[in-house]
Order: sequence, then C-alpha cells, then structure tokens
Amino acid sequence: MLIDTHAHLEMREFNDDREDVIKRAREAGVEYIITIGTTIESSRDAVLLADKYDFIYAAIGIHPHEVRDILHPAYEIIRHFAQHKKVVAYGEIGLDYHYEHSSRTDQKRKFRDMLREARELELPVIIHDRDAHEDTMQILSEEWSPDLGGVMHCFSGDLAMAERLIEMGFSLSIAGPVTFPKAEALREVVRQIPIEHLLIETDSPYLAPQPVRGKRNEPAFVRHTAEAIAKIKGLSFDDVARITSFNAMQLFGIGTIPERGQITYPIRNSLYLNITNRCTASCTFCVRYHTDFVKGHNLRLGEEPTADALIKEIGDPKQYAEIVFCGYGEPLLRLDVVKAVAAAVKERGGKVRIDTNGHGNLIYKRNILPELSGLVDGVSVSLNAQNAETYVKISQPKFGIETYEAVKEFLREAKKYISDVTATVVAAPEVDVEACRRIAEELGVKFRVREYNVVG
Repeated sequence: MLIDTHAHLEMREFNDDREDVIKRAREAGVEYIITIGTTIESSRDAVLLADKYDFIYAAIGIHPHEVRDILHPAYEIIRHFAQHKKVVAYGEIGLDYHYEHSSRTDQKRKFRDMLREARELELPVIIHDRDAHEDTMQILSEEWSPDLGGVMHCFSGDLAMAERLIEMGFSLSIAGPVTFPKAEALREVVRQIPIEHLLIETDSPYLAPQPVRGKRNEPAFVRHTAEAIAKIKGLSFDDVARITSFNAMQLFGIGTIPERGQITYPIRNSLYLNITNRCTASCTFCVRYHTDFVKGHNLRLGEEPTADALIKEIGDPKQYAEIVFCGYGEPLLRLDVVKAVAAAVKERGGKVRIDTNGHGNLIYKRNILPELSGLVDGVSVSLNAQNAETYVKISQPKFGIETYEAVKEFLREAKKYISDVTATVVAAPEVDVEACRRIAEELGVKFRVREYNVVG
C-alpha cells in the first residue's frame, strides 16, 4: 500500500483526464491520496473531490503565493471547510521566498495566523518552505506547542533542520527531487533520518521524479520516490510502502491501523518472530515503552503464540534470507518454542538467528547453549555497555549487577555451539562504543553497532 500525502488533483492540469489519473494511481498501488488546497477555491474543490472518492482526503489552506489577497473572512470560509469529515489537515501554508508573489511581511504574518487557526481546529499542518528555512523555523519555534504537529512538505532543508523538526513532532515528506541526480544532500538526509518520521508524496502535477522527469506528475509516480528511499535506506520497497503509509495514517487519521499484534513480520528479506512481550531487562532505549509498532508492524501481543502457529505462518522458510527470533521481548524466555520452531525451519532448509539479551543461562540456571547446537545458525547478543555499572543503568536487568559478566560468558560460550556470534550495542550517549568493540574482540565474537532510536 502506498499513500500519496500531497497531490493537487483539483488543479486544472488534471481537468481533461482526472478520472484516468485516479485510475492509474489505484492500479499502481496507491491506496489513499490527500489532495491539497492552496486557495479558497482550490480548498473547496479539494473537499468536493474527497467527498466523491472514498480513498481521497483533503487538506484546506492558502499557499504563501496567495496570502497577499486574503482578508479575515477567508479564515471563516476555511473553518467552514474544516468541518467536513474528509478534511484531515490544514495546508498547505508557509513561506516561499523563491518567487515572492506575496511580500515576506504578508507571508510571515499570515503563516502565524494559519498556524494558530490549525491549532484551534485541532488539525495537523502541511507546511510549504522554499528558500525560507530560517524564517520558517523561527516562526514554527515561536508558535509551536505540543498540540501542533504536521509535516514539512517536499522537505529541502539540511540534517540539522530535519532533526529539529522531528524534535518538535513533525514529519518530513519526501517528493520526486530525491530521485534527481544532483540531490545527494537530500538523499543524505533521508539516509540519516529514521524512516518512522518520513512520508512520501508527489506534489503532482509538479516535481515529477527522474524516471518521468519532464512529464506532468501524478499520484501513480509516487512509486518512484518509494523505490528511491528503499535503495537509500537498504530496505525493501514493501518496507517503505508499509512504514510510510503507517506514518501517514497515524498523522492524518486515515485508513485502518492494525490493532492485533503480529507473531511474524517481514523486514527487508528476513522474517522476524514475535513470540513474547516479556523480558528480563527494561532497557532505557527500548521502543516498546513508547509504541506498539516497529517498521509499521504491531508487535503488542494479546497472547503468546504456539510453536505450531508460528510454523504455519512461516510457511516455506527458504523464501527468506533468515528466520529471526526477535520481537518485543526476550525470545529465550520461551526456550521450548524456540527449539521446536527452529527445528522445523532447519528441516525445511531455512536459516535461524536469535536476537537475545544473553540472559538465557541466568533464566534457566543452566547452560542452554548446547540445546541450540544444530538449530541456530547465528545469535546476536545485546552487550549494551562497556562495564557492569553502565550496563545496569542502561539495561536495568532483573538479575542485578552480576548480569553483565553473565552476558559476556554467554557470548564466550555461544562460540562453542553456534557458528555466527555477534555482540551488539546501541550507540546511546552513555555507551563507549570503542571500549565495547575491544571487549567483543577479546571474547572472539563479531561486533555490531545499532543506531540509537532506530529499530528493525
């Protein structure tokens, strides 16, 4: 599923073939489209279009090019449009210093007015910012409050600006320019920013992506942007489609967000198994304390799955690079299920990896690693820190200060029974990554650094 979060289907460029454009979007896998008002008239037309199609929603607002002419009664009209059930955002609004069809003074004053209007209407904002980064951020910072959120449409700023917007609770929408040959700076921002904060859009009829550059843009072409993001971030197209769609559904309140926790979930070319939400640690960086979702998958279980249910959902394990026991808890708390499922996967020619906190031997008060011999091809163990004191502070283990040495011993012992053993750490502020790397070398295992605040 794809969602084009910013199109202008109501514009005259689509008057001759609007029905065909919409049909092509659906055929290309575009599940929802948000069509964006830029004037009083186009906001009205956006609402009418949304009213006609179940899968089209509307945003209402006045573009910075047009604000020179608006008087206070215009806000009353916009407020009237906002009552429609298919209106999901206020925008596009903002600043445009590239053309300056409206004076900068008018733009800044009206931008503040409309941010306040959006807050009163309890709608997320869709912000236009062209060649006006500094003033845009200043006004946003001064007008911001926790109940004001939204998206920076067709993001064109630098990494510092992106990070500041995310801190304020805004999403970044990526459009066709990410595919342009000279857009390496934008691609680097996309590479650095967690995909949980990204949306995709066309801004059609403008900004056609590189494969169709020079043509009129249309929602079906949002696939090119999704494909570019997948390549940049090392994800699959399906990952990008699912995650950005989930992000859009959360922000705009459209579609149906899964309410039931999944027991298996694909990311890239691996299948992950979510077999428990219980854990013997309470890591300060753990995402499960903040959301039920990882990469667009709901992992909050109602009940723990049986081995048979997991085996059935896996199907043919050879269709995946590996089957990974991971999820929202410590998989080795369910050792019997791990062994049964791993045995079935191996019998069918699949590969098995376990992501664990390394507490298995403490949990069972015995060495469980011989039981995994022949069943598990790889294990990743969360070392997490350079010493016991930091480990306890970060991981808050159930077993206390002795846990850290037990995790190191688990890594050391794992080498005897599992061919591929990796110690991992999250690059949190308290973690001395290089000291952890040296510990992994001393233990004779591989080492991997996981990004802070990035999961999956």
